[in-house]
Amino acid sequence: MSGFFGGERSGPRPKLCPACRTLVGASATRCHQCGASLTFSLAAASRSLERLIPTTSPATYAILTLSCLLYGLSLLWTIRLGELQGLGGGFFGLMGLGAIDGNVAQQLGASSRLATNLHEPWRFVMAIFLHGSLMHIIFNMWVLMDIGPTIEEMYGSARYVFIYVVAGIGGYALSSFFGRFSVGGSGALVGLIGVLLAVTMGRQTAAMQMLRGQLIRWLIYIAVWGLLFSGIDNWAHLGGLATGFALGKMMIDRPPATGEERSRAYVLGWAAGCAVAASLVVVAVRVLRGGG
Repeated sequence: MSGFFGGERSGPRPKLCPACRTLVGASATRCHQCGASLTFSLAAASRSLERLIPTTSPATYAILTLSCLLYGLSLLWTIRLGELQGLGGGFFGLMGLGAIDGNVAQQLGASSRLATNLHEPWRFVMAIFLHGSLMHIIFNMWVLMDIGPTIEEMYGSARYVFIYVVAGIGGYALSSFFGRFSVGGSGALVGLIGVLLAVTMGRQTAAMQMLRGQLIRWLIYIAVWGLLFSGIDNWAHLGGLATGFALGKMMIDRPPATGEERSRAYVLGWAAGCAVAASLVVVAVRVLRGGG
């Protein structure tokens, strides 16, 4: 009874690993199941962030949200400058609906010539999340929501973010080499197609052959579309495709299974996330200092 009334203190209690939720000893400093640090780990921090977005595809929705917010910001800025064009007639008029002023896109981080991008490397990242018109972002976000959750489920959210950002950077690296002024997530999206294409290579099951055929048809449609219409950054598509294919060949096409694999995945995901966050901060500081 003395313990009940506070005469004795109970011993330390077991606790849950913040990364994998396994019960561990009270004095443990590292989880015996996944190997995560019980004082701090990227895995635990990542799980905390995922709880803020209650969905099966948190990274995909985060990319969607950031892209839409940046388009909304660039559209408001264009309207403020009085540069918003009216709706023209026909197909091209529809495609130009909600077009963003070029100076606004430049200020917010559009990709430019290679020399400019190397001097301002945040442009390689920011351009992935900027879009040039309403139809541009609608089409790209439709593709993102169609293919993104599949890649995220296959590789896990952390590696998926890494793939998306690095494929986008690869696309703009090639695009800027040829002096293109460009924005949009299509290079990263074609990179996701490249990842899936790499997964299907060497696998001769009926399902993989069917998927590979569908992916190749998509790439043909994208190439034809790029050849028929001006203003499409085919170099970004090609660079993103090559980068995504290479990543698909290097990475295991399943979620991380061991503590070591999860740790590596979280390092990659956080590196990509920090690159995006740092780029956003740089742009915000530049815009505020410039009075934009």
